[in-house]
Amino acid sequence: MKNIFFTGHPIYQSQAIGIVRIIVGIFMIYHGWEVFSPTKMAEYAAWDSFKNTGVANFLVYLGKGAELVGGVFLTIGLFTRISCLILGGTMLYVAFILGNGKIWYEDQYPFLFVLLAFLLFFTGPGSWSIDKTSRTKKDSF
Repeated sequence: MKNIFFTGHPIYQSQAIGIVRIIVGIFMIYHGWEVFSPTKMAEYAAWDSFKNTGVANFLVYLGKGAELVGGVFLTIGLFTRISCLILGGTMLYVAFILGNGKIWYEDQYPFLFVLLAFLLFFTGPGSWSIDKTSRTKKDSF
């Protein structure tokens, strides 16, 4: 037992990835749930980043909808890699287009979601996912 801290071998890797995936998915659902608040959505649409686009409402609802739907799929582990691409792209837009790209300070939070989406894209869903239960031997690399 004492040697597990001094080895490079993973411990409970699939379960740990599953827990991270579920928590990230719940966070995304929480943020995406604002799509049901017309007041909050109007506040976002009034931001300077959206004002002159002509499609402010569309972009705001698209982003929040992506957070909500991607978060649900991520939480249950369905279409995990596709969800990671959608959420990662949305959070890149938030960090670098809406934000100032200051990932070391102001836009660190959305950029961390980008990194988590990147990690989950390459590791897969981990334990407790629909993707894992529906996968067959021929699907694996």
